[in-house]
Amino acid sequence: MTIQEQFPPQTTVVEIAGKVTIGYDAKMREAILEATDAGAKNVLLKMDRVTKIDSSGIGELAAAHERIRKDGGRFLLVGLADKLAGPLIYTNLIHVLERYPNVKEALAALESSSEENSPT
Repeated sequence: MTIQEQFPPQTTVVEIAGKVTIGYDAKMREAILEATDAGAKNVLLKMDRVTKIDSSGIGELAAAHERIRKDGGRFLLVGLADKLAGPLIYTNLIHVLERYPNVKEALAALESSSEENSPT
């Protein structure tokens, strides 16, 4: 279900596929925790191969976002299909979770924000 790829600095891409539903959401949680336990500050969750997401999966997305944010990192969704965005809209998480169409744009957003926060 997951493929992890490292990017500097402290950024990991976690790829998930299939269903993110009750029972399967634990695999997503484990993959994200594995990335952060290994030192990732930022996690890009690549979701372009996700076919279904339910309220349990949405809860896991919100929990991951909150956990990573509290540790000073960012949690970005990558490639989430518009047809799967409905639950994010209904729960208003669409305005909380960062979404990008591809890894390249998500990495650029991280780079851009780190440049803004660097001392001059």
